[in-house]
Amino acid sequence: MQQQRGFTLVEIAIVLVIIGLLLGGVLKGQELINSAKVKNFVNDFRTVPVFIYSYQDKFRTLPGDDRQATAHLGGSAVSAGVALLDPAAQGGGTSGNGRIEGAFNSESAGDESVALWQHIRLANLAAGSTNFAAPRDVLPTNADGGRLGVQSTPPITGMSGSFFVCSSGIQGKFARQIDVTMDDGATHTGSVRATAGTISAASLTQAAVSAAALQDDQTYTVCAAF
Repeated sequence: MQQQRGFTLVEIAIVLVIIGLLLGGVLKGQELINSAKVKNFVNDFRTVPVFIYSYQDKFRTLPGDDRQATAHLGGSAVSAGVALLDPAAQGGGTSGNGRIEGAFNSESAGDESVALWQHIRLANLAAGSTNFAAPRDVLPTNADGGRLGVQSTPPITGMSGSFFVCSSGIQGKFARQIDVTMDDGATHTGSVRATAGTISAASLTQAAVSAAALQDDQTYTVCAAF
């Protein structure tokens, strides 16, 4: 009778080591991916204000709220073969009042929060399409596909500032890391806050959610005040 030979302890140990290395590699890879996402989110929050301040330095007014947008950007719009967005002419804003009117995630060409993106692109301050015939197709998104935008009305209760950069569709685990990187680590206080509510023109202000209450895999809107 032929004897059956099992695995030796050494062979089992080798297999376990290999499995451990594979699992460690997978976990490390996921950690690097998550870290890269957080860096992208944070970069968005830090870059958008640069676009706005650069436009102000160049034209002494806010993009989207520019009452002289035709004089400032009309030539660029003609060269690009696109129609220049003028929210005031479309009844969507009061140009020159120092406010970016409309919700950050608006898709209406009549809102200043949408015109802002065309204006900074026509001013060659940011990359992206200047054809806003169908705004939804050209408005910026974050690393997870959520909307990225700007508004002047405080989006989350208790926030104050000249304008607010908001990014939606961010998982709770990332929202915590964003706040730790940029603010005080508490997503219900400070200049960076998170909300589970839907920010829209009809309801611009939502309650903040504390870091402890954030669910890792649930998505939130994170806003930073400037």
